[in-house]
Amino acid sequence: MSEKSIEISDNEIMQMFRNADGREKAFTLLVKKYQERLYWHIRRILVSHDDTDDLLQNVFIKVWRHLDNFKQDSELFTWLYRIATNTSLTFLKEKKQSKGTYSLSDYDNYFENTIKAEKGFDIKKVEWKLQMAIHSLPEKQKLVFNLRYYDEMPYEKMSEVLETSVGALKASYHFAAKKIEEYLNTN
Repeated sequence: MSEKSIEISDNEIMQMFRNADGREKAFTLLVKKYQERLYWHIRRILVSHDDTDDLLQNVFIKVWRHLDNFKQDSELFTWLYRIATNTSLTFLKEKKQSKGTYSLSDYDNYFENTIKAEKGFDIKKVEWKLQMAIHSLPEKQKLVFNLRYYDEMPYEKMSEVLETSVGALKASYHFAAKKIEEYLNTN
């Protein structure tokens, strides 16, 4: 179910959640409202469907455990994206560390091989070349590019999610776009 099909506001979800009788229903609505967007956000970071499914479950477990502490200083959407982003980056860091005896290029090859293993992969198609180009970027540029390009997230909201200045995000996006353009022109 996509976010558009959920007509309840985040404030209504939070009010329902704070009422003991409505807690589970509110959480179910929250999951239905945001699961697809969070899935694709995480998937663009991790590439693998299986890893994404596992991580998405972990994100919602964290949300369930900490929703009581959400002060609504930011939007619920921003808070959820921050949790999903941090959980994804932690996962990647742990995966990189678990590769211990392998070189960084072996780790980078993991993403390339994961993309190539996806059903329907065809390097001649632009969408697959784009995925390869994105995954050739440094981690921060990859994240900023995905949030801006796919999620069409404004820099101000991205700044809240990533806790980085708007100027730094614009520069990261600019450099990422240039590198992707170069990759697409040479591959």
